[in-house]
Amino acid sequence: AIADLESTLSEDVNFQLIFTRATDIRDSYRASIDALILGCVLAVVVVGVFLRDWRSTLITATALPLSIIPTFLVIKSLGYTLNSMSLLALTLAVGNLVDDAIVEIENAERHIRMGKTPLQACLDSTAEVGLAVITTTATVVAVFIPVAFMGGVPGQFFQPFGVTVAVATMFSTLVARLVTPMMASYLLQPKSSEQETNTVVAADGLRLPKILLPYHKLLNSALSHRLVTVGLALMFFIGSLSLVPYLPTSLFDAGNTSLSTLSVELPPGATLEKTEAITGLATNKLLANDATASVFVSQSPGTANGYVQLKPKNERVERRVFEEEMRGVLSAIPGARINFRTQGAAGDGKALEIVLSGEDPDVLMQAAQNLTQQMRQVEGLVDVSSTAALVQPEVLIKPDPVRAADLGVSVSSIARTASLATIGDTESNLADFDAGDRQIPIRVRLTPESTDDISTLENLQVPSQSGELVPLVAVADIEFGSGPAQIDRFDRSRQVTVGANLDGIELGPAVEAVEALPAFTNLPDGVREQPTGDAEIQKEIFSRFGIALGTAVLMIYAVLVLLYNDFLYPFAVMVALPLCIGGALMGLLIAQKPLGLFALIGIVLLIGLVTKNSILLVDYALLAMKEGKSRRQAVIAAGVTRLRPILMTSISTMAGMVPIALELGAGGETRSPMAIAVIGGFSTATLLTLVVVPVFFTYISSARSKTARVLSRATGIGKNSAAKPSTVPYG
Repeated sequence: AIADLESTLSEDVNFQLIFTRATDIRDSYRASIDALILGCVLAVVVVGVFLRDWRSTLITATALPLSIIPTFLVIKSLGYTLNSMSLLALTLAVGNLVDDAIVEIENAERHIRMGKTPLQACLDSTAEVGLAVITTTATVVAVFIPVAFMGGVPGQFFQPFGVTVAVATMFSTLVARLVTPMMASYLLQPKSSEQETNTVVAADGLRLPKILLPYHKLLNSALSHRLVTVGLALMFFIGSLSLVPYLPTSLFDAGNTSLSTLSVELPPGATLEKTEAITGLATNKLLANDATASVFVSQSPGTANGYVQLKPKNERVERRVFEEEMRGVLSAIPGARINFRTQGAAGDGKALEIVLSGEDPDVLMQAAQNLTQQMRQVEGLVDVSSTAALVQPEVLIKPDPVRAADLGVSVSSIARTASLATIGDTESNLADFDAGDRQIPIRVRLTPESTDDISTLENLQVPSQSGELVPLVAVADIEFGSGPAQIDRFDRSRQVTVGANLDGIELGPAVEAVEALPAFTNLPDGVREQPTGDAEIQKEIFSRFGIALGTAVLMIYAVLVLLYNDFLYPFAVMVALPLCIGGALMGLLIAQKPLGLFALIGIVLLIGLVTKNSILLVDYALLAMKEGKSRRQAVIAAGVTRLRPILMTSISTMAGMVPIALELGAGGETRSPMAIAVIGGFSTATLLTLVVVPVFFTYISSARSKTARVLSRATGIGKNSAAKPSTVPYG
């Protein structure tokens, strides 16, 4: 559009692009698409390594495009854009999208090895794992749909993310239930029913591949020492919670963008010439830095905004380092307050803002000054300033009631005379000059130079009630003073904002440090602190996140109760939830990432994913008990049989998130905490689930049997009609 416009103008008019956020958006989009493609490739490679069959790998890989492409149609119909959250949701869901197909194809191959034809094997396999596949999808949807509609600022981030993950997962289940078995029945080859040479017979008589023998021994040992196993799992969870104090909290990392913005403030009353001189000096210092490509400044008397376009990432230091270097250089410029604005920050652009409000302006001013002075002593807080520090010169006219009464002059007459002389009459009372096509109001007042002379103001004539004119100095005291540059109000009360940027400290610890200052804890009577800016948003996110997480857990339990028709077996599935928290926190701690918005989104995603492995184990254990096996035999068979699909789905899910965790592409620093939390949590949850869930299942099954016997006796039902776990699969 600019090129077309430029062609219609004269040659001496041209356009130059100063800065644009579109570049960062395009770079972020390309990085998201690249991560999505790379994640798909890594997930397929993992599947191929495990299955070692190109046919099975092809069938599984087909689930990716068939799940992702229809999701774009839903995104469009809901009015979402291809933003960082919706694309990130697809990238993180890549490993999850092949999970159902992996379960279907792996189980079909197991039935083929029994000597069945591919068609019969697919029919039997689909019937066997049908409930497990549907249940895993239902739990993911149960987590993300409530989270997507939590409302508030967090809901703006969670909604496109949650809906995209839920929709893509539902499409993947549809593909796994329909397309995967159909393709498998045609592409898979019959195999001999003879036992493979690399299988061994375990001590309990179970024949299994030699590679699974260590896990079989570990599971047997855990079942023989159930209390120890449960105790260790409980200690791991408690130890996980102890990591929370060591993780700083934050909103999100603004990333290493190529645009740095700053504000310039001069004392009120500064002229445009003075402002131009200061900004020119600041511009020269900015251009002297090797990381700077160009500087654009927009200015008005006393204030200016600067936009520093940095060179490409591979030619400069990080934006944070650049701002840290220039902060010391710019602070040496006298007569100006120059601050860098935090990318994406709310309010006036400071990362941390504290609003103090009250009715008494003097007390409020003193409280703000005390807080500002103490905040400057906090390590990590820079550019500390207060709106109370902005004062401007003013003329103070203080009427003398006694003299004014003697001369018959009212206070309103004094005020109107001073107002007419200094700023002119109101708009409605002004005469207009007819300029043909427009009316120009004529404002009559003293020249600015005259108001600088007190004698001129003293000689202003004020009308008395008798009609006589009285000099202003006869009824009022006139002097020069200073006052606030502007008066801000919060809920109709006067307010002062104290702000600071962060250097080497996260938002959460910074807020805690400020709230521990004596000036904050001992605010004067009548002065209140109001949450605002990023600190307010962070508090809202963590509070809403807790509610959303609790709702998600309840929804998972409700879905499992409905699907299993039982109130106890869902607890065996949900025992995996606390096992993932430790891994997520350890991952963030090792990677030195704060617990912020994106990390919380990763934990929500984790909650929806870790139940899938538990469902596979519990579902097969119930199936084995239906066939007449004991609890111990059933959970061992479930662990050995489901080990390969569990490892495949877990590793493929984590592989799909590796590109994001490695901070590849634009905006990688912002998104990486999400992937790191998922990879860390999924790692520990998978390893512990394979041991803890079978042990916990035996307790649940035993408690269920005892409860059934007690209820049967209480209701007078005969012994033969009592429900037995070995004969009733799900309820």
